[in-house]
Amino acid sequence: MIILKSPREIERMRASCQIVAEVLALLKEKTVPGVTTLELEDLALKETKKRKAVPAFKGYAGFPFALCCSPNDRVIHGMPNSVPLKDGDILSIDFGVLYDEYYGDSAITIPVTAASKDALKLLRVTEESLYKGIEQAAAGGRLFDISSAVQAHVEQHGFSVVRDFVGHGIGKKLHEEPQVPNYGVAGRGVQLKPGMVLAIEPMVNKGGYAVKVLDDGWTTVTVDGSLSAHFEHTVAITTQGPDILTRL
Repeated sequence: MIILKSPREIERMRASCQIVAEVLALLKEKTVPGVTTLELEDLALKETKKRKAVPAFKGYAGFPFALCCSPNDRVIHGMPNSVPLKDGDILSIDFGVLYDEYYGDSAITIPVTAASKDALKLLRVTEESLYKGIEQAAAGGRLFDISSAVQAHVEQHGFSVVRDFVGHGIGKKLHEEPQVPNYGVAGRGVQLKPGMVLAIEPMVNKGGYAVKVLDDGWTTVTVDGSLSAHFEHTVAITTQGPDILTRL
């Protein structure tokens, strides 16, 4: 069942989403060579507590951290650790909070100083594909209009969209209906209506789209070892068009 939110509920969600955006902005500043993802985790916990919010992922289905930190060939659900980041790495950070009964969720991929031209192109195209999808998040359209726009932009640049994981509805639960794939045929899927709130999140690989989950049961990597990028916004569908709640 898809739960439509009232304008008042969307404003409450905006508050949680702004906390996510603020914390991600701070984490981006601190993502430099030599820092560890455990140090980023500690910062996220501190800043979340300061804002009287609760980390959305910590304890969710048994996940032990507030951040998903996925460097290089890690696609999603990477666990923070004590390995220092290196010059040239890329790091995807996925983060969410629960605040005033509602969730916010967003992800960014950050170049650690001198990332390669190929890596920077991957990041640019992935972020562009997110906004291509958001442009289609309009009342009266269809869900797969979003999916098709993401896929078309990614594949136009020679990259591939991950198919094993998708975006999702969001509200009083972190994951609600509908699922939001990053591939599909425009004109299909449920009709988009004002009050829907979607976490749209392209996961894009430099090589093939195949992924696998490591023995920890969470960390997902590209099968071919190629780089992967991930960008996500929480977006409300309104009569005035898409409203990006996690935009700082």
